[in-house]
Amino acid sequence: MRLLLAVTAIFEGVTALALVLLPGAVARLLLGPPLDTPGAVVARLTGCALFALAFICWSARNDAGLVADRVVAAMLFYNAAAVFLLAYARLGLGMTGIGIVPGILAHVALTVWCGVCLRASRRA
Repeated sequence: MRLLLAVTAIFEGVTALALVLLPGAVARLLLGPPLDTPGAVVARLTGCALFALAFICWSARNDAGLVADRVVAAMLFYNAAAVFLLAYARLGLGMTGIGIVPGILAHVALTVWCGVCLRASRRA
């Protein structure tokens, strides 16, 4: 679980930084179409929320108990939601950014990893 939380913290922290500093570039890379001004504000706010996720993951990485379990459970929900939203953007809305499929695959992998860690924790 420690490695999962550290990797997640770094992955989300880098994404957060990119969204806060370069929301338009991230949106074009991920989804294809450019952002308008309100979209850039929402993207930056999303970056701030991802910083919070990165912070809590980093903070909980050394915990082997209930705190880490709860953080991983929350990240399982977040990653599963990200898979569905990105898949909808690609398949339902036809967005074609070069980063969308790798983003989907990364969040699928993180969802599975969270599930495996939670299951192992419950058995211990």
